[in-house]
Amino acid sequence: MKLVVTITLLICSSVGLGNQRQIIHAGHLIDGVSNQARERVSIHIEGSRITKVQSGYQSPASGEQLIDLRDSYILPGLMDMHTHVSFEFGPKTYLEKYTLNPADYTIMALKNSEKTLMAGFTTIRDLGDTGNITVAVREAINKGLYPGPRIFTATKSIATTGGHADPSNGNRLTDMHDLGAARGVINSATEARKAVRQRYKEGADLIKITATGGVLSVAKSGQNPQFQKDELDAIVKTAQDYGFTVAVHAHGKEGMKRAILAGVDSIEHGTYMDQEIMKLMKQKGTYYVPTILAGHWVAEKSKISGFFPDLVRPKAAQIGPLILTTFSKAYHFGVKIAYGTDSGVSSHGDNWQEFGLMVKGGMSPMEAIQSATIHAAKLLKQEDSLGSIESKKIADIVATKDNPLKDINAMGQIHFVMKEGRIYKNNNRSLQVSH
Repeated sequence: MKLVVTITLLICSSVGLGNQRQIIHAGHLIDGVSNQARERVSIHIEGSRITKVQSGYQSPASGEQLIDLRDSYILPGLMDMHTHVSFEFGPKTYLEKYTLNPADYTIMALKNSEKTLMAGFTTIRDLGDTGNITVAVREAINKGLYPGPRIFTATKSIATTGGHADPSNGNRLTDMHDLGAARGVINSATEARKAVRQRYKEGADLIKITATGGVLSVAKSGQNPQFQKDELDAIVKTAQDYGFTVAVHAHGKEGMKRAILAGVDSIEHGTYMDQEIMKLMKQKGTYYVPTILAGHWVAEKSKISGFFPDLVRPKAAQIGPLILTTFSKAYHFGVKIAYGTDSGVSSHGDNWQEFGLMVKGGMSPMEAIQSATIHAAKLLKQEDSLGSIESKKIADIVATKDNPLKDINAMGQIHFVMKEGRIYKNNNRSLQVSH
């Protein structure tokens, strides 16, 4: 005799299912690699891994817990390749570095990480913090102390003196310190190597550099090149020695060109890339992480008097609106694209809005979803374990009621989130256990 017991979940936070056997009845499966959705699929999970994906609704085996998502569209856990969970931009941001302590930013990072996970993003790259906050947050999440996505962190971005990630930009002279390589500000190939090794020492997962000026830094140029060839070569070669990928903030063409030729893995933003840069990226296999949402956000905020400092406002107004057009050109040229939002500029939890902007720029909904699943996993070099719903992959699974292939805004309505076989969100709130 088979007894079916219904269990009602009383909380939407982590449910202790990570060591159990589960079966999901998926009404529609977008698996991250196929170009068509599958109908009526069973996904078997044991512990943190997917063991089988079968056609049809298979009967649960003895002891296998049934998760009924027959009314939903099932996708791999989403992946955002450009975030900053330790802050969220606002009109007080430029003052907060003088009024807040690392503990304050850590609390914000934990809150923002949970918001990101509940939006369906089970993996993120964090591309720049201070005080090693995201290393501590990554470890707390990995230990199960707090809910949040899997974090691959660059810790402190590497800059040159006065560059986009030099935190003393805009300070008075007495506070405009020469921070040095240990704090991520370099001025030679030797210091570049030291900065990479320091990131390794501090527990980073990858390297982030700011190869050109930026929008939100209190410095005049938003696009000038800020590293010399020998410095870039030293960063990339040293990063490779330590198993790091290299992500590159860049708006201006020359800074992008130097970085791509040095062998970096991704260009972030890429505002002023042209066909020469796109051709180089295709030749080198360099990924493009567009962050259209950030461009849209800063452009809108530039219209608000006093929101940005005087040095920042014209850059935001000029550069922000261009990223969507650049994305569209790069997509049609065939550049490899991975999903990234720069959340922390825009609000955490709104990461899904990038999908709509990508579709507006010419991508199909399926391609946009794949940019946030299998292509993001390839950029991370984690495609053997993440990025798709397949046998032996980690059980990161999300679901939405409506069809995102017909209306991409369905990506903003994630009602089920599983990470490593553990349920963190289930608005259906009912499971069945077969005995």
